[in-house]
Amino acid sequence: MNIFFDVDYTLITWDYRLRPHTHDVLRRLQSEGHTVYLWSGMGKRWEVVERFALHDVIAGCFDKPLYNHVARLPELGVSVWPDYVIDDHAEPVEVFGGYHIPSPRTPLHEDDEMLRVYDHIQSHLARRTGEQEAAG
Repeated sequence: MNIFFDVDYTLITWDYRLRPHTHDVLRRLQSEGHTVYLWSGMGKRWEVVERFALHDVIAGCFDKPLYNHVARLPELGVSVWPDYVIDDHAEPVEVFGGYHIPSPRTPLHEDDEMLRVYDHIQSHLARRTGEQEAAG
């Protein structure tokens, strides 16, 4: 599954800190065969990959469409379909499916949303598998 994470207020906080559990969750997703991407309305955020040493778990960075989400994918060079989106804005999640993540909690060390993201992805996959088995 192609999993797309937004950057600001999704992976990083208002003061440019990485959310707790991010490395672990991204590694787990990758080890399970998923491909993880970053996208942002502020452009390709390779500086986030660099700063937080995410090279081994992020397959690519893209510009995120802020409107006409599906129609703008080719224009923005998004070369793979977002199967699952994690974003602090509801609209991309509504369009592609995924998890609408709340802004990071304070104090930050108590924020466990990345663990919830992982659990939600696992539930999504289980539902999908169940639907495919029921269909035949």
